[in-house]
Amino acid sequence: MRILVLCPHFAPDVAPTGEVMTAITKALTDRGNEVHIITALPWYREHSIEPGWGGKLRRTEVTDWGSITRLHPFPTNKANIPARALAFGGFTVFATLTALLRRQKADVVLVMSPPLPLGFAGWLTSVFRRIPFVFNIQDVFPDVVVELGVITNKYAIRFFSAMEKFLYRRSGAVTVLSEDLRDNLARKLAGHGPERVRVIPNFVDTDRIQPLPRENSYREQYGLTGKTVVLYAGNVGYSQSLDLVIEAARRNRERSDLVFVINGGGSALAELTERARELDLKNLVFVEMQPRERLSEVLAAADIHLIPLKKGLARSSVPSKLYSILASARPVLASVDPATEVANTIDRAGAGRWVAPEDADAFCGALDEMLADPDRLTAMGEAGRSFVETWVSPAAVGEAYENLFKEFTGP
Repeated sequence: MRILVLCPHFAPDVAPTGEVMTAITKALTDRGNEVHIITALPWYREHSIEPGWGGKLRRTEVTDWGSITRLHPFPTNKANIPARALAFGGFTVFATLTALLRRQKADVVLVMSPPLPLGFAGWLTSVFRRIPFVFNIQDVFPDVVVELGVITNKYAIRFFSAMEKFLYRRSGAVTVLSEDLRDNLARKLAGHGPERVRVIPNFVDTDRIQPLPRENSYREQYGLTGKTVVLYAGNVGYSQSLDLVIEAARRNRERSDLVFVINGGGSALAELTERARELDLKNLVFVEMQPRERLSEVLAAADIHLIPLKKGLARSSVPSKLYSILASARPVLASVDPATEVANTIDRAGAGRWVAPEDADAFCGALDEMLADPDRLTAMGEAGRSFVETWVSPAAVGEAYENLFKEFTGP
């Protein structure tokens, strides 16, 4: 089968969605499929084109399993929403033209969102090439930005909601990561084929991510040796309640054995760094985003991992870092909405604790209880690892997508 994939990130870009699509692509090609990727030049780490990739608006690489065409993403500061919207629009137009002008045939087009407008590239490609369009939703837009208060204008909300439903209705199938996200989208498609929403769950590569010793070169490099480390690793943006980490560090500032780490970059980093400086939090360390090759080492360095999401966000987004944390045999403390994928997974796995979002007292209280019982932390980590070892693999997810495509293309 010849599969055309449109996605915003792909290896070696370090964005989590790029990791997901790279793994799905490998699983599909391992099954003998031919895959052609249209994506952006690597830019996620610093929100600018990475060194060695500049100088061209477009680069194409032929591989032994297909091809990768990388386009200029017109990167902007994430905090500048109008500029970011224009950048997404420009990339979508560029990707649409690239997909429509390709000489090679395809049997199906798979598109990853966000960005939501990229769905138009998939829809137009499906119309002009007469092939099915499958829409993969990682975060539900505009729900995420509405919950964050980034978009408050009722006309803008109606516009993006209409765009969302338009694209869902024109896809052959919409794939989501969990049952709660399926329910969200099925409600929006009521009367317009809600059965097209399919759950293909997230996965974790338990071969790539292995439990490793805590004391490693990452700890040594950042002065963490011998400490109890509470770590947040990921995007430092406005979707995360990282003020909870600041507050937990403030309340534990007298503990010489305990250190908090925020590892990553993003639009909220400067503000958080300034707050930590004002509070003189010597027990809070900021570390830049690490290369993907160092993922297992970073995960292993923590005694407790944190997943703090703003209120309402866990109903529209599933952080892929959760599954990597479980695979590393480390416990997790999450601040998320109840009855969502993160909370449900933690409960099923017995791999940590979750509390209501944006509740500093509940968050710090749960953290104190976890820190007071190191043996229990070890048991939670081991339970998480055991849980994901029996879970879906990248190969199983690749097979699920292949079977879905065959529903539209035939065997």
